Amino acid sequence: MQFHHHGYVSGDPRVQPAAGVGLDRPEELPGEVDVLIVGSGPAGMIAAAQLAQFPNITTRLVERRPGRLEVGQADGIQARSVETFQAFGFAGRITEEAYRITEMAFWKPDPDQPSRIVRAARAPDDPTGISEFPHLIVNQARVLDYFAEAARNAPARVEPDYGWEFLDLDVGEDGVDVRLRRTTGPDEGAERTVRAQYVIGCDGARSRVRESIGRELVGDRANHAWGVMDVLAETDFPDIRTKCAIQSHDGGSILLIPREGNHLFRMYVDLGEVSDEDHGKVRDTTQAEVEARANRILHPYSLTVKHVAWRSVYEVGHRLTDKFDDVPAELVGVRRPRVFITGDACHTHSAKAGQGMNVSMQDGWNIAWKVGHVLEGRADPSLLDTYSAERQVIAQNLIDFDRRWSKLMAAKPEELSDPTELEDFYVKTAEFPAGLMTQYQQSMITAGAEHQDLAAGFPIGKRFKSHPVTRVCDGNPVHLGHHHRADGRWRLYVFADRPGPGEPSRATDFAEWITGSPDSPVLTHTPRGRDVDACFDVKVIYQQPHTGIDLGRVPAAYLPKVGPYHLIDYEKVYAADPADDIFDARNITRDGALVVVRPDHYVSHVLPLDARDDLTAFFHGITTRHPTPHPEGAVPSP
Repeated sequence: MQFHHHGYVSGDPRVQPAAGVGLDRPEELPGEVDVLIVGSGPAGMIAAAQLAQFPNITTRLVERRPGRLEVGQADGIQARSVETFQAFGFAGRITEEAYRITEMAFWKPDPDQPSRIVRAARAPDDPTGISEFPHLIVNQARVLDYFAEAARNAPARVEPDYGWEFLDLDVGEDGVDVRLRRTTGPDEGAERTVRAQYVIGCDGARSRVRESIGRELVGDRANHAWGVMDVLAETDFPDIRTKCAIQSHDGGSILLIPREGNHLFRMYVDLGEVSDEDHGKVRDTTQAEVEARANRILHPYSLTVKHVAWRSVYEVGHRLTDKFDDVPAELVGVRRPRVFITGDACHTHSAKAGQGMNVSMQDGWNIAWKVGHVLEGRADPSLLDTYSAERQVIAQNLIDFDRRWSKLMAAKPEELSDPTELEDFYVKTAEFPAGLMTQYQQSMITAGAEHQDLAAGFPIGKRFKSHPVTRVCDGNPVHLGHHHRADGRWRLYVFADRPGPGEPSRATDFAEWITGSPDSPVLTHTPRGRDVDACFDVKVIYQQPHTGIDLGRVPAAYLPKVGPYHLIDYEKVYAADPADDIFDARNITRDGALVVVRPDHYVSHVLPLDARDDLTAFFHGITTRHPTPHPEGAVPSP
């Protein structure tokens, strides 16, 4: 964490100085805003936290509830989400209060006494070490609290406007008129219209935003029901504090999820197939019936519920909208989108794969930084077309995965093609539920794979997989990717060629070009008057041990002067760890390579260090050009 560069900070360094619209943020919801977020679920809150980093953008979030969520339905936090929390500054704190999953137990009928269940296998949660971040269980309400804190402490000081219900909207050529109704307070029932440049709908499976733009959820009809309960209970089941898949002989199945705080746990209890004539009656299943079914599955063990924190009955359904914005397919590229939908508003599936909240957060982050760049003048509005194109494919992949996982969970043991099919599927597909299989296809922000072999360990379109390095200025071992904060900046990782700093090299030539050439994207795309690293964070990783690197010989491009006092930022120069070399671990050529990473962690491009025309052309296709600035220090104002 960096602070003091704008002056001495004696308070909480997580509270950034207010700036722009955050200096005098009106308490009342204004009549005109840049971005209106509808819904304070995971997608809405991460979008608010990201947009709060753009101090000149007026962002407001409306929520029909009178206050914060108290009991959340989602609880599974995958490794990619914890990685995301790191970018927003709270991964460590939320990990401390969460339950950590390290293995999963599989219980099946005893071959000798099928009416009894026995533990058949244990599987590690991350058998191949695909992430340095853990798999957590924590209440959705706490996730929202942390994002709310991040938004509140960011320069634009974004906070939810509770007690406003979305009614409908009307999209015009230059904005969106949104009609809202007060749901609480002395003016309950009052209606008003807010004018927004963009609307982000994060209002759940019954989304009115989705309905307002004519999108529909289409897909499978539900044919299997589950009772879910968060409970405190007395039980003799020995694995009550371990994640378990429990399959009985004839009573159905249970997915057991221990919760944070040691005593609470969640059970998804199989209620069986639902006929076409049910018409939702299964949702009336009582708590007593769910408990009785759970005890039948758990035999010879028993369960006595003492307290129910939350419960529900749901039917598994897999549905998806054809697009995630308001532009008809035939008008893509002709008309720019104004309204976007995220999370359950555009894709629904079962809860047992633990993906709903996780995928929704990536939806929200994806659209938020793009809207921020467009409104701030950093990018052409065509960037907004990439949101639906990218996230609709990911949602379809999730539904395909969840359909398979739900079918296996609901199957009777004798219906499986192999006795170990369930646990084998869990282990073999570990990277998908961890949130690390996402790979965006080629687009204006995702280049082709022409130079992928230069850094094979950073696949283009996938998230930047971090690795330990040594920070040269202080000799501290750090994770390179953990310093990629959700501040809206692009990252340029310069993996240096063999010569060290001060010697003729491609890394030195690149540094001179990036700070001195009129074609440099850092100079041509950074607004005047901003720090030279305000939009592009350039870091260098040398092959030599940190003890062999003289900071006095490192090019100025990697030691920029920032802030009003033009202080050198020393935390952009790194060295490979001889004991765990990032060049070897990520298969990076010793001749050097440039890895371009977009604001939400995904690799956009891999290039040779001397492919300057390619780098220039790539960013010319995305970002807005500014007058050529002075090459040293902050980009001067006119």
